Amino acid sequence: MRAPIVSAQGLTKRYGTDTVFSGVSLDVVAGEFVAIVGDSGVGKSTLLNGLAGLDTFDEGRVKLCGHELGTASDDQRALLRRQHVGFVFQAFHVLPHLDVAQNIALPLMLLGTPTAAIAPRVQAMLEAVGLSGLGGRLPQQLSGGQMQRVAIARALVHQPALLLADEPTGNLDPGTATRVMDLLLAQTHEQGAALVLVTHSQAAARRSDRVLQLTAGGFA
Repeated sequence: MRAPIVSAQGLTKRYGTDTVFSGVSLDVVAGEFVAIVGDSGVGKSTLLNGLAGLDTFDEGRVKLCGHELGTASDDQRALLRRQHVGFVFQAFHVLPHLDVAQNIALPLMLLGTPTAAIAPRVQAMLEAVGLSGLGGRLPQQLSGGQMQRVAIARALVHQPALLLADEPTGNLDPGTATRVMDLLLAQTHEQGAALVLVTHSQAAARRSDRVLQLTAGGFA
């Protein structure tokens, strides 16, 4: 059996005296697409942030590519995230003062990729997501669907082992949402990445290998 890209065991998250969820366990292997669904406020985004090392848990453990996140320092978690994780958000989170190509190049720059190697990688991703010729545009010159394509290209340009997507089609119309999901799945499949998607979209969830419903007591 393949070792999981990300493994979570017995996770509990509290805010003060309020328990958001408890007993959450999850293994995701390379090439697998897992959709996480659940009621609003049950902690889906919190769970996703924790899997990336952006948040911590009160109980349980998370291993990312064999590394324990709970015992890692902030700097170590940041490096693991840069090396192994891509993140796509509902609100895109593209930087408005950078053009499309610069936005996509950010993960490579943070990893210290040689300058000569960055441009070809960025160009390849622009072509892969259907944005050839738009590298010099600013985000405000793009449609919502195009901005989400930029976000997907940025998340995958450094070829991460794990892609986390938090409601990536939530701000898009149904037709654009379908096309963005097509692109997301095609690119993660091509790269062999594990994909964990938080979504309210039944259409998106149906395309996954597994659908897990998050509740206060773990996965139903």
